[in-house]
Amino acid sequence: MSRILITSAIPYINGIKHLGNLVGSQLPADLFARYMRARGNEVMFICATDEHGTPAELAAAKAGKPVDEFCAEMHKVQADIAQGFRLSFDHFGRSSSPQNQKLTQYFAGKLAENGFIKEVVEEQVYSPTDGRFLPDRYIEGTCPNCGYDSARGDQCDNCTKQLNPTDLINPYSTESGATDLEVRETKHLHLRQSALKDELDAWINSKTDWPVLTTSIAKKWLHDGDGLQDRGITRDLKWGVPVKKGTEDWPGMEGKVFYVWFDAPIEYIAATKELTDARGEDDTAWQSWWREDKGAKDVTYYQFMGKDNVPFHTLSFPATIKGANQNSDEKWKLVDYIKSFNYLNYDGGQFSTSRGRGVFMDQALEILPSDYWRWWLLSHAPESSDSEFTWENFQADVNKDLADVLGNFVSRITKFCRSKFGEEVPAGGIYGEAEQSLIAELTKRIRAYETHMQAMEVRKSASELRAIWVAGNEYLQSAAPWSTFKTDPEAAAAQVRIALNLIRLYAVLSAPFIPDASSSLMEAMKTGDTSWPDDVEAALNALPAGHAFSVPEVLFAKISDENREEWQERFAGVRD
Repeated sequence: MSRILITSAIPYINGIKHLGNLVGSQLPADLFARYMRARGNEVMFICATDEHGTPAELAAAKAGKPVDEFCAEMHKVQADIAQGFRLSFDHFGRSSSPQNQKLTQYFAGKLAENGFIKEVVEEQVYSPTDGRFLPDRYIEGTCPNCGYDSARGDQCDNCTKQLNPTDLINPYSTESGATDLEVRETKHLHLRQSALKDELDAWINSKTDWPVLTTSIAKKWLHDGDGLQDRGITRDLKWGVPVKKGTEDWPGMEGKVFYVWFDAPIEYIAATKELTDARGEDDTAWQSWWREDKGAKDVTYYQFMGKDNVPFHTLSFPATIKGANQNSDEKWKLVDYIKSFNYLNYDGGQFSTSRGRGVFMDQALEILPSDYWRWWLLSHAPESSDSEFTWENFQADVNKDLADVLGNFVSRITKFCRSKFGEEVPAGGIYGEAEQSLIAELTKRIRAYETHMQAMEVRKSASELRAIWVAGNEYLQSAAPWSTFKTDPEAAAAQVRIALNLIRLYAVLSAPFIPDASSSLMEAMKTGDTSWPDDVEAALNALPAGHAFSVPEVLFAKISDENREEWQERFAGVRD
């Protein structure tokens, strides 16, 4: 048994995420966690909501709620949706937790102690009316490039040009509407990433098994232009982790908070502590996952994320860990493997919240059970390149893979057995040449499935699982027990017996992809035996003659053309 630590990039609190966000981090992480548990490993699977920063304040203001109340409500919404998609987190935490505040301040203190934080004087926009420095997104004005009169201080949404607040014509505060804005000096803290560049470079180069997508992004940030730059870790905001050196005040940093990118990945650690605290366990429980000097040397740590999060997880968060580890007996755990994903596009364009374009996670669960989405998204995971969701492909693949291949196999054999032998596994006959050939093929394919799953090759895993389902269908079609029964009922009994055992086998193998359907199959087969098929022949004898079963309801209903057309129109959004 191995100890496996898995974290998924934590979703931002300001709204419900779309299907591209789901398949880019949380869903493949869940697939891997479920598989690792099925193989008997000890798994800690952690996620959380990312609750600090300007967008959280803006979203709360738009909702007319205090930011802490808004975040608490949205955390529950996102947790409920995660449960709806059967994401099997051991804990779904909150970056606004007391545990994360304490740990973030602790890491900042260690980094300062080791010389990896410097104070920098910057010029930022100040609003005397608001009595504060304004974050970029709290400033709007006219874009100097295209004339759009609602450009933000960081970007114009009309022409997409990157901006600084001082670039705007007639800038004003979005909080108060004040126009008497000034440029003032303010002091901030920067993480000295540049001082760790060579160490980070060597570390990245040592990860020869990582996806090219992950390492290429990291190396681009390390070497392009002027190379890895120091990065600000504080902001003039009200909502966030107050800036402290451990438990001590930080002179000159009064009223400031840590920048969201700094405290968010620390929440992976804090969320684990949230879980063990809730269980009443002492600090050794969470430290055994995160500190090598406290037992985490035997832990293998995997991270899952979209490609936009790669720089933070290959460079910035490792810089935090490496900087804190220096000159210390403490040895915080670095990630062992980062699985990154490209983007999922929507029907010829991009998902867009503002334009109502695309399917978002809550909407998806309103129209179909989670297994439909899980199967399609994982079998089309954007690993080597961006992929695209279209309703035509979704309908075709769901109907073919889930309804015709898996669902039809289960329905045919259980109904046939009920009609000829009753609702129990029939006795008689022996497995002959055709059955042994099936066992050999399944053994080969299951070993390949295991190899792909272990390597986190999501699409290849899905393809191999589908081939395993197809093998059962092809056997059933070739053996034709409905014909055999007419001349040799005992031989037909053996054919039915192996097919019924295939249902249990399919339930076990398919559980990481389609957990609800797998549970339904296990229930129909009246078994709790989820043992992995290390020995495929033994697995196909797990349900003995006389074992009772029931005929399940339709496992997967087909998607009609009418439904597809309705959904396609509903989620098309506003087009340019």
